Amino acid sequence: MSQASISRRAILAGAGLLASRFARAQPAFAIGTGTTGGVYYPLGTAMATLINAAEPTMGAAAVATQGSIENLDRLGTGGFSLVFTQVDTAVNAVDGEEHFNRKPLPLRALANLYSGRMQLVTTAKSGIRRTADLRGKRVSTGTPNSGNEAMAFRLLKVAAIDRTMDFAALEFLSPEEGTRRILRGELDAYFFNSGIPSATIMELCNAPGVELRLIDHADLTDGIVARYGPVYYPEAIPAGTYPGQKAANNQVSVGNILAVSAAMPDAVAAKVLSALWAGRATLIDTHREGRNFTIAGQRSKAVGIPWHPAAEAFWRKQGATL
Repeated sequence: MSQASISRRAILAGAGLLASRFARAQPAFAIGTGTTGGVYYPLGTAMATLINAAEPTMGAAAVATQGSIENLDRLGTGGFSLVFTQVDTAVNAVDGEEHFNRKPLPLRALANLYSGRMQLVTTAKSGIRRTADLRGKRVSTGTPNSGNEAMAFRLLKVAAIDRTMDFAALEFLSPEEGTRRILRGELDAYFFNSGIPSATIMELCNAPGVELRLIDHADLTDGIVARYGPVYYPEAIPAGTYPGQKAANNQVSVGNILAVSAAMPDAVAAKVLSALWAGRATLIDTHREGRNFTIAGQRSKAVGIPWHPAAEAFWRKQGATL
């Protein structure tokens, strides 16, 4: 069976088997992803299927997590072999800053994947039309120890919003729980850094009587870059990405990469990359962000941290300029 012919049904069936295996024991090659309502998890599940198809003894399995910070913590302790992470979080880990204070991790980039769009999610009913309107509202910045939370805090600081004083309530929820709380009238807005479209946001805007509103915040780009470096950039989520979204959403993005330990053997890194690149049609079929896994996207500036030597050799062989 060719890599490209692996169907979505096979991926989902494989996910069930892998979940069953993980319930019994830690997988041999654990892939740290994110919450189930984002893009990391379905792509990670597809990647595990591709790796196992190419290397049946690898024992790859996707593991749902809170996101980038947890992934990197567990990579650092040897619990994960491969992780998804935001570039800003990876840079902090390599430099030993913020959460990773004075404990730098020897991370290496395997591949650049796609842009993570910071979506400030609310509804017309909330009355929120700009970031300043978050004051006095019930807001979630994401799960604790997630890259989502860290980036949300940075945006709030640039917007001069005090997260300890300016909200009626500050919550630390997964995007899935954020959607549920909004639908129950218990939350006004949440931050969610994700590829697009997000299944969780789709669930919100498809609910009866709900008018989705994504809040523009690209005006914060210069401020966040000045404070935290050029890992952030403005992007627009096109109108119509979500049902009822009538206008483009101008927001701040950060890259998403695959990272491994610097200690990963060259042969293992090369096998993993070869399986993923050969199966990119499957990744595209799993989620449309898979289309952004390209040769042109493999640039040192985009990944933010040093390349794994095997990855650098692999991408140069494919024609990337890095």
